Order: sequence, then C-alpha cells, then structure tokens
Amino acid sequence: MENDLKKYRFMKGQLTQEQLAEQVGVSRQTIIAIEKGKFNPSVKLALTMADFFDCKVEDLFHLNIQVEK
Repeated sequence: MENDLKKYRFMKGQLTQEQLAEQVGVSRQTIIAIEKGKFNPSVKLALTMADFFDCKVEDLFHLNIQVEK
C-alpha cells in the first residue's frame, strides 16, 4: 500500500511527524513506518488521519495493484 501522508503533512503547514503523531494518538515511529510503507495503519488510525486532514482515506492511502498478464 502506498500513501501520500508526507504530502498531506506539508500541506497542513509543514506539520512534523511528531506533531501528527500527537494529533492522532500514535508514536512518531509509527508515522515514520507508515510513510516508508513498512506498516499499514489500522482502519481506525487511517480514518482518524483522514478526519484530521479533512480528506478521504482513499486520498491518503491507495493500493498499488499490478495485474499479471
């Protein structure tokens, strides 16, 4: 799964990873792992982030599905 979390942080006034973590109730390490694609957030966390950024979950997170031929 890919994400545009970093883009949304910067659109929200260059919010730091630490500031976002505080706002959504997780650690900075969790935000780092999500941004690097090493951790997929729970549905609750994804919804919380979308609510914080006032966007849809699909705007923040999207699947990178490759169809085999």
